[in-house]
Amino acid sequence: MNATPDAVPNSWVDRTPANIQPYLRLMRADRPIGTWLLYIPCLWGLAAAAMSGGDANFAWFVLLFAIGAYAMRGAGCVYNDIVDQDFDGLVERTAARPIPAGLVTTKQAWLLLTGLCLIGLLVLIQLNQTAIIVALASLFFVGVYPFMKRITWWPQAWLGLTFNWGALVGYAGVASELTAPALAVYAAGIFWTLGYDTIYAHQDKDDDALIGVKSTARRFGDNTKPWLIGFYASTIILIVVSGAMTNASAIFYAALLPAAAHFIWQIRTLDIANSHNCLIRFKSNRAAGLLLLLAPICEVIFRSV
Repeated sequence: MNATPDAVPNSWVDRTPANIQPYLRLMRADRPIGTWLLYIPCLWGLAAAAMSGGDANFAWFVLLFAIGAYAMRGAGCVYNDIVDQDFDGLVERTAARPIPAGLVTTKQAWLLLTGLCLIGLLVLIQLNQTAIIVALASLFFVGVYPFMKRITWWPQAWLGLTFNWGALVGYAGVASELTAPALAVYAAGIFWTLGYDTIYAHQDKDDDALIGVKSTARRFGDNTKPWLIGFYASTIILIVVSGAMTNASAIFYAALLPAAAHFIWQIRTLDIANSHNCLIRFKSNRAAGLLLLLAPICEVIFRSV
């Protein structure tokens, strides 16, 4: 078994044929949290469009974006590992990844990347023209992201721009346009990512310092918690703004309280010197993202009764 330390133990990947396990690990199939963090903003966008009066088969879109998020998260991981293979071999947590460990060649990785992108393309052509154009625009952010940690202390901000693009695509997929509420939800996602990926980056800060990789974790250091307060507070405020733009009821704002409480828990219990603690808080953002989804869902239900 050649799983990375933060992989899900005894996942379904471990029960697949040994010759395909490296490819599944290369696309992080044994680490589903990344797919959730890419998928949840898509759901935010769909829900925001529903609040704005969008009329669509939401069950179909929920399934479509689930498939797209899974394929494109896998593609992003493969591309990132191709670009970062020299760095990954120098970091304890990533040295066992398939490419630096010699389990998958660069050529094989490119072939897997192509296949995953074709799945993403099949999903994309199911959308309207506006959503297709919006989705294609994300390729610039995806292509540049792996290089940002080499040139800026804020690669987490670029990840935020990239990982939350699905909010715009989801909204455009239903509404056939982008309006202010969609942009507010997208901005909320950027601050959310700044928070959770700063926590994640604290796992690698010592190795990153040795090899010259930059991150907000290294930038903030012991002052991380005040920054997290700002990031997560901005997330909640921008979701509130998106609700105000669509004349949300009190139910919408009340439904944000569990998410706010979760963020408070994350910050209060975070120990940036403990990698396992950081990993648990990072992974808890699946719950945080779904709790944020409660607000528009409750509002849509309230308006329909």
